[in-house]
Amino acid sequence: MFHYDYKTQDTCSQLISLDLDGDVVHNVSFMGGCNGNLKAIPILIEGLTVEEVEKKLAGVICGRRPTSCADQLAKAVREAYEAEKQAS
Repeated sequence: MFHYDYKTQDTCSQLISLDLDGDVVHNVSFMGGCNGNLKAIPILIEGLTVEEVEKKLAGVICGRRPTSCADQLAKAVREAYEAEKQAS
């Protein structure tokens, strides 16, 4: 299991922590942000692959911001996956 912390940009949440088992996402948690939504998203994406998370969440925006916590999660899982490959 590979653990990764991602510092978010332009969102209310400040950090996303997650684990990867190959390309499968586990144990996502957000620091800060909208409590209810950010408890639900990890439950919904638990066990999905990096590609599945990107397909579902990439490009989601929040209000006038160019991103969202969901979009940042899509970026986080990709960055974590690339970091995991580099570490191997």
